[in-house]
Amino acid sequence: QVQLVESGGGLVQPGGSLTLACAASGYIVSIYTMAWYRQAPGKQRELVAAITRGGSTNYADSLKGRFTISRDNTKNLVYLQMNSLKPEDTAVYYCNADVLGGTRRDYWGQGTQVTVSS
Repeated sequence: QVQLVESGGGLVQPGGSLTLACAASGYIVSIYTMAWYRQAPGKQRELVAAITRGGSTNYADSLKGRFTISRDNTKNLVYLQMNSLKPEDTAVYYCNADVLGGTRRDYWGQGTQVTVSS
């Protein structure tokens, strides 16, 4: 079994920054794409950013330039650096990973709350 645990969420003022981290643990042979999603109250979960094992990235168009995804393959970590945060960025942020362990499947973290408010 594989677990994804997010950290780094919290309350931040508009214009501020936060860095989220997600650690994967368990029986892991390889991790392919890792991604961050978010879900605001009353809205569907949406892709924020994704990164392949080789480092290729993909971002939601509306977030390009403010958010940066990165990963550390040696430690099975993925990060999301969020700058110039806006109230509309308030959401629960979820980590997702395509993992080869005993089998290959998608895993989700439990989510971390990010609140942007003055």
